[in-house]
Formats: sequence, structure tokens, C-alpha cells
Amino acid sequence: MSRNHPDTDTVRAALALAVHAPSVHNTQPWQWRVGDTTVHLYVDEERGLHHADPDRRDLLISCGAALHHFRVAARSFGWHTVVHRFPNPDDPRHLAALEFVPVTPTSDVVSMARAIDDRRTDRRKPTSWEVPEPFITAMIAAGVAEGAMVSDIPGGATRIRLVEAFRAASSEHRADRGYRSELARWSGRRADTEGVPARNAVASADPLTREFHASTLTEAVLHDLDDHGALLLVHTGSDDALSRLRAGEAASAVLLSATGFGLATCPLTEPLELPGTRALVREDLLSDSGFPQIIIRAGWASTSAAPVPATPRRPLAEVVRPLE
Repeated sequence: MSRNHPDTDTVRAALALAVHAPSVHNTQPWQWRVGDTTVHLYVDEERGLHHADPDRRDLLISCGAALHHFRVAARSFGWHTVVHRFPNPDDPRHLAALEFVPVTPTSDVVSMARAIDDRRTDRRKPTSWEVPEPFITAMIAAGVAEGAMVSDIPGGATRIRLVEAFRAASSEHRADRGYRSELARWSGRRADTEGVPARNAVASADPLTREFHASTLTEAVLHDLDDHGALLLVHTGSDDALSRLRAGEAASAVLLSATGFGLATCPLTEPLELPGTRALVREDLLSDSGFPQIIIRAGWASTSAAPVPATPRRPLAEVVRPLE
């Protein structure tokens, strides 16, 4: 290790944690390039979802989550990252170039890095145990610090209307043959390196849970989600590529913060993938003054629930290459 750049093993260890980031349908749409003194993040557009994510929103949010995971991991190893987002105007696939500055890691950063290994997407309903207000405040603050806005979605009528938006999006997707075919490709199989295996998708009527193909994970909580479950909306003032990337970083921060508190989490995007239901969410939750990017459910898992297995990940050799 030099004074100005982490050694190869440290960079590789940080990348090994970065690829644990959540991504839409577990597509893992990122490519990393490692130079002598820099690390670069590119989006792998060939892994985009043409039916579920035609405007690439989820694609960029997924890459933003991986970027934040890498930054947290690097900082826990003693390296602050200086991030240049979209450094090459002629190549929109080049999402970030990162340089390094040595720092002393804090206990908070080390705890957040540990949460990377612990975090799972838990699509099962949470219990009705209330999430403490200080936890919600801390999760919001973690997301806001990453350049997006985060709002606690209130209960009552607002929650009911949001659930209806989820139902409407699910119904529209079920009627889309292309979407169903795409979903079958990315779920319901014994995936070795990508996609959502049947063991990680819930076979239930929960309106907030996407209907993946051949789901086998069973619910541990049999009642409906009530107002004690926290739903946090990550939103931005603009809807350009940079805003979506920052929304992914913010979502990662919220998820890792929640995991540190012992909460079960699930990123939710289905009603935001369709123009009609996204407009309804934007109008209802943001009064048309911003752009909803991703919703995060956080709550207490049932004490009787079995742990959620980790979803598969692509080998580092497939996603990390030397910078040419």
C-alpha cells in the first residue's frame, strides 16, 4: 500500500463487497475497471431490462447502490473516495471515476461495511412491531447525506393509495407478455450467479411484493402490512441520469443503515417502472414537486422466520477488469 493509493488486495476486497449491492432482478448491471491509481464504474447496458425498466432508471439506481457499497467498503479499509460522477461526457456508460485519500475509519463506517454482508432483500411481510422513530430519522439522514431526498411515507389513506398503485402496476405487468417472459428469464430458476432464485421470492398475495416466477419462499407473517412498517421514498429534484445514480447511492445508505439496526429490508420499484402509476405516486407523495426513484420497506422480521438466503453473485472476474 502506498501513501496515496490502496494496494491491489485492498481494492479487490472493496470490490468484493461492492458487488453485494442490490440490483433490479439481481441483474448486477455493473462493470468495474481498475487503474494504477483509480477505479472506474461503468454500466453494463446489455443487462438492462427492456420491459421492466425501459428508461434505464432501475439500471442506474442499481449501479448507484454498488458505487455506495464500494465507497463504504473502501472507507472502512482506510481510504476515502473522491468520486467524479459521469466524468466523460462522450461516454454515458462511464458512471464514476474514483480516486483515493487515506483516512482513519470510524466505528460507524466499519459497522456500515459489516452490514453489507448482513443485508438481504427480504420480500416477506414484516411484523407489526413499530420501527422506532430514531431509527427512521437515522435512515433518512443516511440517505440524504448521499445527495437525494428521503421521505417517510405516512400511513392511513396515503398508504392505502400507494398499495393501490402497486396493485395497478402488478396488473399491468401481468398483462404484458414481454414483461412476463423477461421476468421468467431472470427469476424462478436455480441461478448460480444472477437473477432471483425461487428460494428468494415470496409466494404470497402481498401487494407490495413483485410476482416473480415460480416463487417458493413462504410468508412468516400472515396479516397485512399495517402502519407500523416503515416505507421510505427516495426521491430527487430532477430525473436525469445523475439524479438516478445518486438515488441509488442514497438507497444503499438507507438499506445499510436499516440493516445495522437489525431491520429486514426490501427495495420496491414496480409502480415506479410504469408511467401511469409513477405519475400517481409522484402526485400523491410529492405533489408533483419531485421525482420518485425507489421505495424501501424496513421492518422487523418475525422471530420465527428462517433467515433469507443470499442471492447469487457473478464472479469478480466477470465484472472487474484492468483499465485499458
